[in-house]
Amino acid sequence: MSKLTHLDNQGKAYMVDVGEKTSSRRMAVACGKVSMAPATLAMIGSGSHAKGDVIATARIAGIQAAKKCSELIPLCHPLMLTSIEVQIELDSDNSQVLIEAVCKLDAQTGVEMEALTAVSVAALTIYDMCKAVDKNMVIGSVLLMEKQGGKSGHYKRSAEQ
Repeated sequence: MSKLTHLDNQGKAYMVDVGEKTSSRRMAVACGKVSMAPATLAMIGSGSHAKGDVIATARIAGIQAAKKCSELIPLCHPLMLTSIEVQIELDSDNSQVLIEAVCKLDAQTGVEMEALTAVSVAALTIYDMCKAVDKNMVIGSVLLMEKQGGKSGHYKRSAEQ
Protein backbone atom coordinates (compact mmCIF):
# COMPACT_ATOMS: atom_id res chain seq x y z
CA MET A 1 0.00 0.00 0.00
CA SER A 2 1.27 3.47 -0.87
CA LYS A 3 1.97 5.91 1.93
CA LEU A 4 0.76 9.47 2.08
CA THR A 5 3.50 11.73 0.74
CA HIS A 6 2.70 14.78 2.87
CA LEU A 7 3.14 13.06 6.25
CA ASP A 8 6.45 12.30 7.96
CA ASN A 9 7.20 9.18 10.06
CA GLN A 10 5.46 10.75 13.07
CA GLY A 11 2.36 11.66 11.05
CA LYS A 12 3.15 15.38 10.90
CA ALA A 13 2.32 17.28 7.73
CA TYR A 14 5.20 18.67 5.67
CA MET A 15 5.89 19.96 2.19
CA VAL A 16 7.52 17.31 0.03
CA ASP A 17 11.07 18.14 -1.11
CA VAL A 18 11.05 17.95 -4.92
CA GLY A 19 14.52 19.46 -5.30
CA GLU A 20 16.16 16.22 -6.43
CA LYS A 21 13.42 15.31 -8.91
CA THR A 22 13.97 15.77 -12.62
CA SER A 23 11.88 18.39 -14.38
CA SER A 24 9.51 17.05 -16.99
CA ARG A 25 6.62 18.27 -19.09
CA ARG A 26 3.48 17.92 -17.01
CA MET A 27 -0.19 18.34 -17.79
CA ALA A 28 -3.42 17.80 -15.89
CA VAL A 29 -7.07 17.90 -16.93
CA ALA A 30 -9.85 18.31 -14.37
CA CYS A 31 -13.58 18.75 -14.78
CA GLY A 32 -16.68 19.52 -12.78
CA LYS A 33 -20.24 20.74 -13.16
CA VAL A 34 -22.84 23.02 -11.67
CA SER A 35 -26.43 21.77 -11.85
CA MET A 36 -29.19 24.38 -11.76
CA ALA A 37 -32.73 25.23 -12.74
CA PRO A 38 -33.33 25.43 -16.50
CA ALA A 39 -34.27 29.12 -16.17
CA THR A 40 -30.93 29.87 -14.50
CA LEU A 41 -29.04 28.08 -17.26
CA ALA A 42 -31.05 29.99 -19.89
CA MET A 43 -30.21 33.29 -18.17
CA ILE A 44 -26.50 32.43 -18.23
CA GLY A 45 -26.70 31.39 -21.88
CA SER A 46 -28.53 34.53 -22.98
CA GLY A 47 -26.10 36.80 -21.15
CA SER A 48 -29.00 38.53 -19.43
CA HIS A 49 -27.70 38.19 -15.86
CA ALA A 50 -27.63 41.56 -14.12
CA LYS A 51 -24.15 40.84 -12.70
CA GLY A 52 -22.66 40.43 -16.17
CA ASP A 53 -21.12 37.61 -18.21
CA VAL A 54 -21.15 34.62 -15.86
CA ILE A 55 -19.10 32.38 -18.14
CA ALA A 56 -16.33 34.93 -18.79
CA THR A 57 -16.12 35.78 -15.09
CA ALA A 58 -15.96 32.10 -14.07
CA ARG A 59 -13.26 31.43 -16.68
CA ILE A 60 -11.09 34.27 -15.37
CA ALA A 61 -11.69 33.14 -11.77
CA GLY A 62 -10.58 29.61 -12.68
CA ILE A 63 -7.41 30.85 -14.35
CA GLN A 64 -6.61 33.08 -11.38
CA ALA A 65 -7.27 30.21 -8.95
CA ALA A 66 -4.84 27.89 -10.72
CA LYS A 67 -2.16 30.59 -10.42
CA LYS A 68 -2.91 31.00 -6.70
CA CYS A 69 -3.23 27.30 -5.83
CA SER A 70 -0.23 27.21 -3.48
CA GLU A 71 -1.76 30.07 -1.49
CA LEU A 72 -5.01 28.13 -1.06
CA ILE A 73 -3.81 24.54 -0.52
CA PRO A 74 -1.25 24.55 2.33
CA LEU A 75 1.27 21.97 1.09
CA CYS A 76 1.24 22.74 -2.64
CA HIS A 77 4.40 24.10 -4.23
CA PRO A 78 4.22 27.47 -5.98
CA LEU A 79 4.45 26.67 -9.67
CA MET A 80 5.29 28.64 -12.79
CA LEU A 81 2.43 27.47 -15.00
CA THR A 82 3.05 27.76 -18.72
CA SER A 83 -0.58 27.29 -19.77
CA ILE A 84 -4.02 27.40 -18.15
CA GLU A 85 -7.15 26.78 -20.18
CA VAL A 86 -10.63 26.86 -18.65
CA GLN A 87 -13.47 25.76 -20.93
CA ILE A 88 -17.08 26.27 -19.89
CA GLU A 89 -20.05 24.80 -21.77
CA LEU A 90 -23.78 24.86 -21.17
CA ASP A 91 -25.51 21.46 -21.17
CA SER A 92 -29.18 22.28 -21.74
CA ASP A 93 -30.26 18.62 -21.75
CA ASN A 94 -29.12 18.17 -18.13
CA SER A 95 -29.43 21.81 -17.01
CA GLN A 96 -25.75 21.99 -16.09
CA VAL A 97 -22.71 24.13 -16.67
CA LEU A 98 -19.73 21.89 -17.53
CA ILE A 99 -16.24 23.09 -16.61
CA GLU A 100 -12.90 21.73 -17.77
CA ALA A 101 -9.45 23.02 -16.87
CA VAL A 102 -6.13 22.06 -18.47
CA CYS A 103 -2.91 23.16 -16.77
CA LYS A 104 0.62 22.66 -18.14
CA LEU A 105 4.18 23.32 -17.07
CA ASP A 106 7.73 21.99 -17.06
CA ALA A 107 8.58 21.25 -13.44
CA GLN A 108 9.63 18.82 -10.74
CA THR A 109 6.10 18.32 -9.42
CA GLY A 110 2.65 17.77 -10.89
CA VAL A 111 -0.07 20.20 -11.73
CA GLU A 112 -3.19 18.22 -10.74
CA MET A 113 -4.09 20.46 -7.82
CA GLU A 114 -3.93 23.56 -10.00
CA ALA A 115 -6.38 22.06 -12.51
CA LEU A 116 -8.73 20.89 -9.74
CA THR A 117 -8.56 24.30 -8.06
CA ALA A 118 -9.34 26.06 -11.34
CA VAL A 119 -12.48 23.94 -11.81
CA SER A 120 -13.57 24.36 -8.19
CA VAL A 121 -13.22 28.14 -8.15
CA ALA A 122 -14.88 28.52 -11.56
CA ALA A 123 -17.83 26.50 -10.19
CA LEU A 124 -17.94 28.57 -7.00
CA THR A 125 -17.93 31.74 -9.09
CA ILE A 126 -20.92 30.53 -11.09
CA TYR A 127 -22.70 29.72 -7.83
CA ASP A 128 -21.85 33.12 -6.36
CA MET A 129 -23.05 35.04 -9.39
CA CYS A 130 -26.31 33.09 -9.68
CA LYS A 131 -27.25 32.37 -6.05
CA ALA A 132 -29.66 35.31 -5.92
CA VAL A 133 -31.86 33.63 -8.55
CA ASP A 134 -31.20 29.94 -7.76
CA LYS A 135 -30.14 28.80 -4.30
CA ASN A 136 -30.68 25.14 -5.25
CA MET A 137 -27.62 24.91 -7.51
CA VAL A 138 -25.34 21.94 -6.87
CA ILE A 139 -21.60 21.87 -7.51
CA GLY A 140 -20.48 18.34 -8.23
CA SER A 141 -18.23 15.78 -9.83
CA VAL A 142 -15.00 17.76 -9.53
CA LEU A 143 -12.40 15.20 -10.56
CA LEU A 144 -9.08 14.56 -12.23
CA MET A 145 -9.60 13.27 -15.77
CA GLU A 146 -5.99 12.93 -16.89
CA LYS A 147 -2.41 13.71 -15.93
CA GLN A 148 0.86 13.30 -17.75
CA GLY A 149 4.48 13.52 -16.68
CA GLY A 150 6.54 12.69 -13.65
CA LYS A 151 7.49 9.42 -12.05
CA SER A 152 3.94 8.05 -11.96
CA GLY A 153 3.56 8.59 -15.70
CA HIS A 154 0.30 8.89 -17.58
CA TYR A 155 -3.08 8.52 -15.89
CA LYS A 156 -6.40 8.70 -17.70
CA ARG A 157 -9.71 8.15 -15.94
CA SER A 158 -11.62 5.32 -17.56
CA ALA A 159 -15.23 5.76 -18.66
CA GLU A 160 -16.39 3.37 -15.91
CA GLN A 161 -14.91 5.42 -13.06
